[in-house]
Amino acid sequence: MSRPRTLPHPVDQSRPLSRILLFGVQHVLVMAATPVSAIFLMSATLHLDARLTVNLLSAAFVLSGIGSLIQSLGPWKFGPRLPFVMLPGGAPLILFLAIAEEHGVRTATGAVIISALFSFVLLPVFSRLLKFFPTLVIGTMIVIVGVNLVKVGALLVTGRPGQPGFADPTNLALGLATIGFTVALYWLFTGVLRQLAVMLGLIAGSVLAFALGRIDFGGLTDGGFLSAPQFMPFGTPQFDLLAALPLMLYGLASMAEATGQTVINAETVGKEIDPRTDVPRTIRGDALVSVLAGFLGLPLMVTSGENIGIVRVTGVRSRYVTAAAGAVLIAVGFLAPVIRAISVIPSAVVGGTAMVVFAVITVLGVQMLGRAELDRHSHAFVCAVALALGLLPILVPGVYAGLPSGARILLESGVAVGACTAAVLNVLFHHVRPRLARGRAAAPPALAPAEAGGPTPLPHV
Repeated sequence: MSRPRTLPHPVDQSRPLSRILLFGVQHVLVMAATPVSAIFLMSATLHLDARLTVNLLSAAFVLSGIGSLIQSLGPWKFGPRLPFVMLPGGAPLILFLAIAEEHGVRTATGAVIISALFSFVLLPVFSRLLKFFPTLVIGTMIVIVGVNLVKVGALLVTGRPGQPGFADPTNLALGLATIGFTVALYWLFTGVLRQLAVMLGLIAGSVLAFALGRIDFGGLTDGGFLSAPQFMPFGTPQFDLLAALPLMLYGLASMAEATGQTVINAETVGKEIDPRTDVPRTIRGDALVSVLAGFLGLPLMVTSGENIGIVRVTGVRSRYVTAAAGAVLIAVGFLAPVIRAISVIPSAVVGGTAMVVFAVITVLGVQMLGRAELDRHSHAFVCAVALALGLLPILVPGVYAGLPSGARILLESGVAVGACTAAVLNVLFHHVRPRLARGRAAAPPALAPAEAGGPTPLPHV
């Protein structure tokens, strides 16, 4: 009698190629704004010419694709084999630009390489510290990550306060309309079309933007057809340990964030993992692609939580979908017209889509905290303090502007501050304090005066 065939976990199930590519394109459309905005910010800050900007944008897409393939397929000891995408990191980008402005862009690229190699060196030690990152710590960190990402999406809609065009009514209308389209499509449709509601909402928002005259196709035909990343576009990297120190310190927080991303991704897709083996695979994937990023003139690359929201909304859990997204990203990186076409989608439309997807990540963090026994006063206190300090630089930008540059760069990363605060307080309250209490309980009681050889106390009258 033959045994019944065991189906693979949904994460490991393949689908028809056409459907995998369709869902992969949805991931690409939602995440494309991140590399585009990152490179445009680099270009504006470092005053790069158009040719170099297109070159870096090509490199960002290619490396995002390579990273997504590594994390999704998991070759050798790299990648957790979960539906992940990789992007240029937000906080690492700010650190990269700060180093470039102070020490030169060649030193900044060298700092990226040093920091990536530092992750490999530190990984064995960090793996032993994972027991200090329980659900309480990771859930708190995921909430901070989600809130920070929602703010990033909102700024794509409104622009930055104090800059021309801030809170432009048309952009607000486009962002809110895109959210409305996504909700309506998710409510109306079922099956595959409902799973594609995020992408269809983005397309509907783009059509509305075109009707309002907010899309300019004039630059689509500029330049050639093919584009390829340039090796060492700024010249040979320069290595300065002191200049790289802020980025190296951020690497510690990045490892903690990778821990949270891996655990929450596994929970989203319903797959049991061993954090002691799977988290290091995620970190190795980040570090490997970040070494390549340094040689291609980019900041550190990080495994992103952006796609986790898409996985949760669509219910499509296959890692082959994000692998397909990786292949699409690589192809896009070599096709200059496609890069330019993506870049013309109004930021307000992308921001509206991003706000929905990113808010789902916040909900996932709240769900994790629901399992963290917050009815225990010490757990609630740890979560409250970590949220307060982690959300402070997110909700009040520039709060640390008066501090030295090194301290300011570290403290302005709300995710890093929140993660470190939660981890340290968790150790103090749930490891150190119980151990001290056990030590006091095991200590012999103090001797009474008579037993200690002192005078016998007079009886009380």
